[in-house]
Amino acid sequence: MSKLSIKNMNLFYDDFQALHNVNLEIPKNQITAFIGPSGCGKSTLIKSLNRMNDLIEGCKIKGDILLDEEDIYKKDFDVNVLRKKVGMVFQQPNPFPMSIYDNIAYGPRTHGIKDKKTLDALVEKSLRGAAIWEEVKNDLKKNALSLSGGQQQRICIARALAVEPEILLMDEPTSALDPISTAKIEELVTVLKENYTIVMVTHNMQQASRVSDKTAFFLNGKIVETGETRKIFTNPQQKETEDYISGRFG
Repeated sequence: MSKLSIKNMNLFYDDFQALHNVNLEIPKNQITAFIGPSGCGKSTLIKSLNRMNDLIEGCKIKGDILLDEEDIYKKDFDVNVLRKKVGMVFQQPNPFPMSIYDNIAYGPRTHGIKDKKTLDALVEKSLRGAAIWEEVKNDLKKNALSLSGGQQQRICIARALAVEPEILLMDEPTSALDPISTAKIEELVTVLKENYTIVMVTHNMQQASRVSDKTAFFLNGKIVETGETRKIFTNPQQKETEDYISGRFG
């Protein structure tokens, strides 16, 4: 069953067309990976899924993006509700310059949760969900910026989980991390998909083949091929996909 459906989507920055006729179904409780060379439209598409492109002047979108069959670009769709349902983790860890506790409690507080007991429980649940509770439980007052890069990224994942989203968007979440931290994040996302639908942009093809259920290959703003990850990597149907996966370009 699809959690997100993208239908005949075209995206323009003023006169430049960045995405061409994108059609994609993103299944519930699976990891969908976007792969392809730099500048091919992967990040542009992922940022459209929680309307972050709204913030870019001259950006216009044609076509439909449906979340549970509802068009997220229709006029009366509440963007705040959308961003509560669709969390985002970026390439560079970006914790707020405040305590670990306040980083995680930030989202719930902005959504009106003030009760300390409720916040305490949410903070613990989110940090456990991001597999970092045991490492930080005695240091919740510590500034999140004092943590290692890999820990900071897991704090950012916990912060995204704290507002109890349904979908987690991850834009190259491990590209700034060392191999050990990368392995922890990969292990984490495979556990998280039990409760969340995950979309991950990655430059790392081994990562896509290790963690994702479905893969979409992008080239020049178009989806060349999409399907079950195992099939895309072992038996691609398009020559461009095969060339990219085998390292002939990109």
